[in-house]
Amino acid sequence: MATPFTPTLDSGRARRTYGIVRALAEHGPVDVVFGAFGGTAPDAAYRGVPGVELHRVDRPGTAARLPAYLRARAAGVPGELARGVWPGLGQETRRLAAEDSAVRVVADGPVAAAALLGLARHRAVVYSAHNLESGFRHRLSESRLSRSGLERFERRLLRRFHESWMVSEADMRGARELEAGARLRLVPNVVDVAAIEPLPPRSGQRGVLFLADMRYEPNRLAAGFLLGDVMPHAWTAAPDVTLTVAGIGSDELSHPDSRVTFAGFVDEVGPLYAAAGCVAVPLLEGGGSPLKFVEALAYRIPVVATARAAAGLTARPGEEYFEGGDGGESFAAAVLEGLEPEPASAVAAAGRRLAEREYSIEALARLLA
Repeated sequence: MATPFTPTLDSGRARRTYGIVRALAEHGPVDVVFGAFGGTAPDAAYRGVPGVELHRVDRPGTAARLPAYLRARAAGVPGELARGVWPGLGQETRRLAAEDSAVRVVADGPVAAAALLGLARHRAVVYSAHNLESGFRHRLSESRLSRSGLERFERRLLRRFHESWMVSEADMRGARELEAGARLRLVPNVVDVAAIEPLPPRSGQRGVLFLADMRYEPNRLAAGFLLGDVMPHAWTAAPDVTLTVAGIGSDELSHPDSRVTFAGFVDEVGPLYAAAGCVAVPLLEGGGSPLKFVEALAYRIPVVATARAAAGLTARPGEEYFEGGDGGESFAAAVLEGLEPEPASAVAAAGRRLAEREYSIEALARLLA
């Protein structure tokens, strides 16, 4: 597997990569070629996976990266993605792949796919998508990518790569609309469900937990929606409800109400889940399937989410999670329902079973056999 980032566990993107590596390692040795970017060192969890070997590629200077950038641009890679293409990533992947013609090569995300476009011309290479990028990324204020440019690039990947792994059925449909002949496989986001001890049924906890990486713009938009629109409606009906916002960058947010806590990055999230009555996933933008949604299901805690957040999962509203609308009042009503021990306990138990069945390492290993 080739990935342009240091393999950490500090983001949804990074955790998707880890889940796929863990699942692939169930079938044999896995070499992970990674660009040393975004983290100082690989997470120790990788060292504990039998058969996984890490290969670091250091970031060269600007002048050394320029030829790879120009080649990527000439191949139709959008500029914002082409800047992440390092020559060493493709070189080391090609070197390892040349040792065994039967080895499976996986490009982790669009930047790695751009780096391996040439290799994909000569042998079977898998593109592992993290989202259907053209489905939403052009709308984000921090992105300078156009929808048309992303669609052209993704269409080329779908044509060139032997197989494309998509994160959700919604992304599968979008990919088919872009390229009818694309060879697609549903490879959902997963967590290590077996390692998560399910919580006991909630017994009157009145805290709402929103756990997310605030470096990701859709999560910041969701935090604004929760703080500005949802909680005022919830407090009108239930003044005792509290809100905890946790995750990277959450400690940079603020709110005047003392019922709101900003926890920042937390190494051990178990106590946060244990203290909460429900988990909110109020996404209004974004694609794929939120890993924190899946993780919350695995903890057997009631989840309250928008239809957008649940679109990448097979979870059924009212049975495995509570669905709130895109308006503050509607989402607040769903939050209050999720805080009630009944029927929330039954919904949370069904969510845990769903995580075990569909979104565990073991389930993904079976898919990738």
